[in-house]
Amino acid sequence: MIGLSHYLTLSAVLFTLAIAGVFINRRNLILLLMCLELMLLAVNFNFIILSRFLDDIAGQVFVFFILTVAAAEAAIGLAILVVLFRSRPSVQVDELDSMKG
Repeated sequence: MIGLSHYLTLSAVLFTLAIAGVFINRRNLILLLMCLELMLLAVNFNFIILSRFLDDIAGQVFVFFILTVAAAEAAIGLAILVVLFRSRPSVQVDELDSMKG
């Protein structure tokens, strides 16, 4: 039978993969945004599992707020990426560190 520890382990593995993705890949901005979304997914997974385990709906309600913020963050991040791509030939992070007007 699958218990709470299995779900928490899966969430920890997802979060660790996201952290590793941020530290290993510091070049591509799109992959950094994807790793950030994976981190938020792991945290949401924790909230849902613990909410279900403790029979409290507060964690599930909090997930809706996190998903709303994550959607706004993704939309704004992709909009900034499109604007940067129009003015520069690539979206590599090491080429974007100088903000010259």
